[in-house]
Amino acid sequence: MEPTQTRDRRSDGASTRILAACLGLLMTDPNLLVNLVYALGVAVVGAAIAVRLGQPAIVGYIIGGIAIGPHTPGFVGDIAAVEALADIGVILLMFAIGVQLSLRDLLQVGRVASAGGLVQVMALIAAGYAVGTALGWPDKEALFFGAFISNSSSTVLSKVLSERGELDAPHANLSLAWSSVQDFSTIALVVILTSLATGEGGLGSTILVSLFRALLFLALLVPLGLKVLPWLLERLAGLHSRELFVLAVAALALGAAYVSSLFGLSLALGAFVAGVVVGESDLSHQILGVVSPLRDVFAGMFFVSVGTLANPGFVVSHAGSVLVAVGLIVLVKGGLVAAILGLAGHPFRAALLTGVGLAQSAEFSFILARVGAGLGVVSAEMFSLMLTAAAVSIALSPYLIRSAAALTARIERRSGPGERPKTPVPALKDHTVICGFGRVGRVIGESLAEAGHPFVVIDQDRRLVRELVGQGIPAITGYADSAAVLEQAGLERARAVVIALPDALAVRQVADYCRRLHPSLPIVARTHSEEELEYLHRLGVNDAVMGERELAMEMARCTLRCLEPGATIPEGTPQDQRQDRA
Repeated sequence: MEPTQTRDRRSDGASTRILAACLGLLMTDPNLLVNLVYALGVAVVGAAIAVRLGQPAIVGYIIGGIAIGPHTPGFVGDIAAVEALADIGVILLMFAIGVQLSLRDLLQVGRVASAGGLVQVMALIAAGYAVGTALGWPDKEALFFGAFISNSSSTVLSKVLSERGELDAPHANLSLAWSSVQDFSTIALVVILTSLATGEGGLGSTILVSLFRALLFLALLVPLGLKVLPWLLERLAGLHSRELFVLAVAALALGAAYVSSLFGLSLALGAFVAGVVVGESDLSHQILGVVSPLRDVFAGMFFVSVGTLANPGFVVSHAGSVLVAVGLIVLVKGGLVAAILGLAGHPFRAALLTGVGLAQSAEFSFILARVGAGLGVVSAEMFSLMLTAAAVSIALSPYLIRSAAALTARIERRSGPGERPKTPVPALKDHTVICGFGRVGRVIGESLAEAGHPFVVIDQDRRLVRELVGQGIPAITGYADSAAVLEQAGLERARAVVIALPDALAVRQVADYCRRLHPSLPIVARTHSEEELEYLHRLGVNDAVMGERELAMEMARCTLRCLEPGATIPEGTPQDQRQDRA
């Protein structure tokens, strides 16, 4: 028998033993098994319905939890049993989020995202506290409410931006960096609010004791996480046993959470810090790969447990409070983010889209709400209010981002005649106009420069434009889908236009303008979906390139070269397919 076959059989045997052990533990407590089956079942059904309706799976998990909660008819789950499973979900979720966050990236996001994010968090806490006390809520409950509305979901944000093909757009980078600052601030809030809820001494002394415990915990875990744990995980990975590595990562996440509880801190804090420090190692992607399936299962249990605590009847009887909470999350938080970015000198579109993207709440907010409920500070009614407001903000997020993008484009088109770019552009001839100089546009520009073809860049990033002008490259500051900005690039003298923008709506507008006013001008455009590809071809774009298809065809050619080393593999396949579709 081959050694690899022997190892595979051993791995299969290990998997079987692990599964049998888990089932054995569940069978010792039939109530736990019953609740696990029901919780997973409603999570699957709820998530399937939510995804089918174009909503995040989180919404479906919560709806599933409501279905087995005490406020709806039918089977009522054992809340204690579901929450025991949900605790594991919180730990794995926070650990995975910590692994995904990069301390290096956070240090590079700039002063605007770091300082602005902290200002926004503190302002929203103050606003939530002021509204809560005005409505007669207890002080601690009002504080938890303010902390709840201060955070945004990076998961929801990433999903919406990914579906729109805007993950590398300027407002996407700003939004994700801002969200990372919120995540770190929420961990501090968990420590402070937990201390306030349980402390018997003065406010200052309680916070100082909690911070001392947190610093002591960090002083022990960070050196261990940066030096010892990566070394240990590398040795375990070298044994080539996936089961062993999975168990080690799970033990690390749960162990860190347990150690943090010994310091009087939350389970979430320990798991998150462990994820952050381990995420700085070279094994971060492998760690995330093995923990993700476990995280997805038990994170679903966490959101189901959140749903079991919600009361659907609360929405009807407290519609006014729900509207106030949604208004604080969407209007106040989104408007404050946009205002901070506007005052910092960011363009109107980037500021507005960043604010709208962050105008929602989810994972960390739910964890804060659940911590408050577990401590007895957040009442059942307040928990239902938080949950309902967050769910509404999640559902509104895709539509708000779409509407904001259309609104900014409409405003810029109407204000176009008076708009003039500040960067002087020489009267070039037979040049190429490159709209957008991000990762894609930059490669195109380098290729044109190497081939000796002149080009002009249009980009909204003023620092990038200044850098290009300093290098002797003609560049214009502005949005490419503005008619005034486009005409400054000398379209009537150009040989081609390349639209390398990540925003699908902006691509459409640039292509439409160029084709209407310059019918013979060749246009090459970037797109992210089959629907956009078909639309651009109908619009008259000469060549529309979908990155995923080009990647797939190139990988197919590489695979054929491996399988048929002596064969001639046609290089023009993607181009031929695009022409056939046109």
